[in-house]
Amino acid sequence: MSYGSSLIQELKDNGITHQGVLDAIKKVPREAFISSDLQYRAYDNTALPIDSKQTISQPYVVALMTQSLFEHPHPQKILEIGTGSGYQAAILATLFKEVWTIERIELLHLKAKKVLTELKFNNVHFKLGDGTLGWPEAAPFDGIIVTAAITAPPSALMEQLSPNGGIMVIPLGAYHQVQKLTILERNQNVMTQKVVELVSFVPLIADHKISPNAK
Repeated sequence: MSYGSSLIQELKDNGITHQGVLDAIKKVPREAFISSDLQYRAYDNTALPIDSKQTISQPYVVALMTQSLFEHPHPQKILEIGTGSGYQAAILATLFKEVWTIERIELLHLKAKKVLTELKFNNVHFKLGDGTLGWPEAAPFDGIIVTAAITAPPSALMEQLSPNGGIMVIPLGAYHQVQKLTILERNQNVMTQKVVELVSFVPLIADHKISPNAK
């Protein structure tokens, strides 16, 4: 089944060109990740509120961040920081072989895991934990996508990025300010970066009280 034909055209008009990403947006039912009272807006190109004062990202931003991962020549293994509703993880799992996703808020972690399991995404690994620490036992990753803003990339995530063309997509900047969606590419010990868009995300919060081994 495909969803949101008008949304797909809007994404194309705004520069989303990767056909796989467009197909994933068509395939994944966004309404499954939002509350019933907002499902009529599921295919609006806008962010929407979810539990715990968080948001499900605007589809354009989801598509743009996902498309940016394909700057790696053969991305297979992706780490997501900030599971949130689980929608971004579903898009990633449609496109990539294995997805690891971390969420610090237990309610969101459990709800996303339930929805993705019901939708039969069997290639997603979940962790309740501090996203700034990453998932070292599963590293390195071809791509890391950070769905919350921070002023500088966490060192642990930089270390877990594949040294052979690994791509990190991350919004850099302070909360309540315009942030810069940035692509970082690692080649051995050399990091290059470019800004692709101005964005607005909730903050990435370290929470070392959560066990990094919690599932």
